[in-house]
Amino acid sequence: MKAFLGILGTLLVIAAGYYGMFRGWRNRQSRQADLAPLPVAPAEDKTRGVEGVYVATTAAGDWMDRIAVHELGVRSTADLAVSEAGLIFHRQGAADVFIPVDHLTGVRTDRGIAGKVTAEKSGLVVVTWNHDGRALDTGFRPRRKADTAPLTESISILIGAEQR
Repeated sequence: MKAFLGILGTLLVIAAGYYGMFRGWRNRQSRQADLAPLPVAPAEDKTRGVEGVYVATTAAGDWMDRIAVHELGVRSTADLAVSEAGLIFHRQGAADVFIPVDHLTGVRTDRGIAGKVTAEKSGLVVVTWNHDGRALDTGFRPRRKADTAPLTESISILIGAEQR
């Protein structure tokens, strides 16, 4: 009988934990519901880019404040294509994310963003951009470490070309 009560108590604690996480995510979505839908990527642009993982989008400067609406907080395998129109994250299992070139404000490498912290200091490419009056950071982890520097440089060039 004690074993049964112990198992039942453990299951109740686990269920309460999952329920709390579910409620927290739903509350975050309702707080962020005013964020406008994302721009749509140009239909003709099917370019594939650097393979890796789309980690998350957060409020700029707050690496733990994940954006929950429009699937921006959904981690997924992706590739990041850099084009004259902007950045396109082609994601598996989630909607693609398109960031127009005129929304881009910066790029850097970093150690972490919500949902992912790497051992090396420059394991993530973090793009800063503006959408609907909010500054956002989007993290991407290239599959191959050798892709990090060229990807960061190509995004920097794209941002520099836009500012001219």
